[in-house]
Amino acid sequence: MTGGTPQLRPSQLGDHHGSVSLVGRVVGQPSGDEHTTRGLRFQLRDVKGTAKVLVVYHGSVPDLFRSGRDVTVAGSYRDGVFTATPGSLVTKCPSKYTPARPTSQT
Repeated sequence: MTGGTPQLRPSQLGDHHGSVSLVGRVVGQPSGDEHTTRGLRFQLRDVKGTAKVLVVYHGSVPDLFRSGRDVTVAGSYRDGVFTATPGSLVTKCPSKYTPARPTSQT
């Protein structure tokens, strides 16, 4: 849990009501525009799994946001669609920024 808000994966949404923090991987091509009424739309999948959910988002989008990126977004789930809270989209640091493993020298 994060600050009293449950942190769930798409496979855990089920009939969950109320605000949650959703974590997953962006799959497919995001569509729409975060500054329009329709919003930015993208599929979020379990990082290790196949369950997916449609996310509708309004607000600023991080520079690192794109398909294949792991993200966290806050909002609520209703009728098969996760409606994100404006400004809640956060990308997780890509693996290229993690320290490299030392190579053995022979």
